[in-house]
Amino acid sequence: MRAEPATGALPAAPAPAVARAAGLRYVNDEAKGITRQRKGDAFRYLDADGKPLKDEDTLARIKSLAIPPAWTDVWICPRDNGHLQATGRDARGRKQYRYHPKWRQTRDEVKYERMISFGKALPAIRAQVEADLARPGLPREKILATIVYLLQATMMRIGNEEYARTNRSFGLTTLRVRHVRVDGSAVQFRFRGKSGVFHDVTVEDKRVARIIARVRDLPGQELFQYVDDDGVRHAIDSSDVNDYLRDISGEDYTAKDFRTWSGTVLAALALIEFEKYDSEAQAKKNILRAIESVAERLGNTPSICRKCYVHPAVIAAYLDGTILEALRVRARDEIAHDLHALSPEEAAVVALLQQRLQDGVAPASAKKRPPKRKLH
Repeated sequence: MRAEPATGALPAAPAPAVARAAGLRYVNDEAKGITRQRKGDAFRYLDADGKPLKDEDTLARIKSLAIPPAWTDVWICPRDNGHLQATGRDARGRKQYRYHPKWRQTRDEVKYERMISFGKALPAIRAQVEADLARPGLPREKILATIVYLLQATMMRIGNEEYARTNRSFGLTTLRVRHVRVDGSAVQFRFRGKSGVFHDVTVEDKRVARIIARVRDLPGQELFQYVDDDGVRHAIDSSDVNDYLRDISGEDYTAKDFRTWSGTVLAALALIEFEKYDSEAQAKKNILRAIESVAERLGNTPSICRKCYVHPAVIAAYLDGTILEALRVRARDEIAHDLHALSPEEAAVVALLQQRLQDGVAPASAKKRPPKRKLH
């Protein structure tokens, strides 16, 4: 049985719609744009017609984009209201992007609001994962359910085959047999992940350990494979996992949503340990310590962790002194209703985010200054 869309869910908005909401024009780098040519130790810029660019405002905008000198094949949007401002290739040939600040802000608001609906959808997702884990044999749904279970239990990245091939860095779907060890009910994963971060993670679960032991013994170096009705083996990739999540949730959720959800819940739990502060400096220090603890769990830098994986409303609730009482009271309220399949902490975070959205409380930004008072 597959889930119906969660009530009040916020599916991923199409990029053109996000651009319109930000007051921007949706563009792409296949259209004519401004190009860059090296001239001695500097650069000159040519407009869409190939003529030297002389407009001072446009040149100032280009300078503000801080496009790295090492980029090649640089394309720059001729419009100052384009959602995408520049693209190029870095020294390793990877495509890089520079977006309009309003695009990033609006996109992040949509992404963070969607955490509310994701939290509400988790009980249905987990129920289907449990059902699929109980399937006989090694069918596709069972292996996908195993990966989703591990996404929650380990907070690992989902993985990308291109990174595995070119960078020798791995995630869940690109793990090789050599990266796993099964000892009774314990499953140990040891591998090099994104940015060279070494991961050594152990999960204790008899059922999952049995499944991992079986897939590990299949021919081939890929760890996660399934066996179809004809006995043919197939490797699993990240797109399979994301398709499975969309299927069982009825919404456009992806593996990355699990990391954002985990980061948000962990940040809330860390922040309630620092409920009191009497100065702006102390508040900033407490927030940094909380973010650092989450970043360590997720394998990110603190700056990326705060920017991409922690809902800003959680930080806002800490700054205005409401987080502790909100988490305590709303955990009881929500568990009594329809979020009983969530942990108390998760249910409380859903309720906290929902309440702040209903109250119209703006998320905290990095620029918000906390009140200079001691909370009681």
